[in-house]
Amino acid sequence: MRRLRWLFLSVGVLFVGGIWYYFSHQNSPGDAVNASKAKAAGQGQRVGVGGKVPVVAGVVQKRDIPIYLDGIGTVQAYNTVTVHPQISGTLTQVAFQEGQDVKKGDLLAVIDPRPLQAQLDGAIAKKNQDAAQLNNAKVLLSRDTDLFKKGALDNQTYDTQRFLVDQLDATIQSDQAAVDAAQTQFSYTHITAPFDSRCGIRQVDQGNYVTPGSTLVVVTQLKPISVVFTLPQQDLLSVNEAFTKSPLKVSALDSTQKTALDQGTLAVVDNEIDPTTGTIKLKANFPNPTLKLWPGQFVNTRLLVSTRHDGLVVPAAVIQRGPNGSYAYVITPDKTAEMRPVQVAQIDGGQALVDSGLQAGEQVVVDGQYKLQPGSPVQIMTPNQSAKGKQLTEADESPSPGQPAQDQQSEGKNGPAHHRRRPQNAEQPEGVAPPATATRG
Repeated sequence: MRRLRWLFLSVGVLFVGGIWYYFSHQNSPGDAVNASKAKAAGQGQRVGVGGKVPVVAGVVQKRDIPIYLDGIGTVQAYNTVTVHPQISGTLTQVAFQEGQDVKKGDLLAVIDPRPLQAQLDGAIAKKNQDAAQLNNAKVLLSRDTDLFKKGALDNQTYDTQRFLVDQLDATIQSDQAAVDAAQTQFSYTHITAPFDSRCGIRQVDQGNYVTPGSTLVVVTQLKPISVVFTLPQQDLLSVNEAFTKSPLKVSALDSTQKTALDQGTLAVVDNEIDPTTGTIKLKANFPNPTLKLWPGQFVNTRLLVSTRHDGLVVPAAVIQRGPNGSYAYVITPDKTAEMRPVQVAQIDGGQALVDSGLQAGEQVVVDGQYKLQPGSPVQIMTPNQSAKGKQLTEADESPSPGQPAQDQQSEGKNGPAHHRRRPQNAEQPEGVAPPATATRG
């Protein structure tokens, strides 16, 4: 029993001592706040002097801005022909190479011409025979005419000879038609390129018997070339209005939308809207001198509809989006932040075209919006200073290897407000009424 009492007494002493040690080594809330203030005071240049929020500013500028409509299209050959024989026969010669560029009229293939050559020769011989008979009839008619004028020949004999000449003349015309038909059939033995084009893969080898249903090769015209693309039906009115005034320029871009493959012009707007997708088809032609466009290729298109003269332009980072639409922070003359709703026409190339909400020459916040509230005093910094401040802030937010986990967690919860970073496009904090009239551009 005595040993048991000493055991319980020892456990109790150890328990009380552990509790005292735990509470004696914890920082009080006041100590944490004081430490945060001291740390913030040591980083005054990063947080701002006198409670001001450091931001990077830009100026609203007036500039001529092109208005583009972006779409997705498919490259199509300007002309495509599937070459079929027009007669039946043995393919005696294939005169093209696969992938070869050919000119209009270049020989592609030859079908055995001998049977049709014989028919042509027979038609020519028949015409010559009838021509000889016609010449003879004309000589007799000349003689009968002299006799008829002298009264030595009756009317019936004279008329019979005259009508015989007319009959033979019609026979000659029929023979000439037969010669032309035979000549046409003979020309089908030599297959030529219909236009400047590139040959595809050969479908029939030399020596095969071909018919009008056989396919020899597919030729496509690559210079120029076409792109068929679609736009939403909402853009149809502006496109038609601009298209009636002047030709519209179209750019074909690669998948990254950064590299222009070729520049062309709009050729046609389709005559109906697709009711299943609500889109309209358009076709543009491109010279394609370097063959960067290829039939069947998917490309991004940019249609230049118009140019906005003296448009209000700001960096794209100025435009923020909230639950009620787009807004921007404007720096007032007394160096405070004013949240103002804006309407954006387009954002392209890192620049935003603003329809309303801003005035030319006003200063706007380009970077640092996530720390702002309406009415916050601001300190304008250069982009280099802002970049250095961000690097120092990120270094402070990352835990040091020797800092205890408990201290790291306490600092994350009770540390200065500028360490708790929010995304640039985050919504406004509670208590701040977002703009009610802003609409997304």
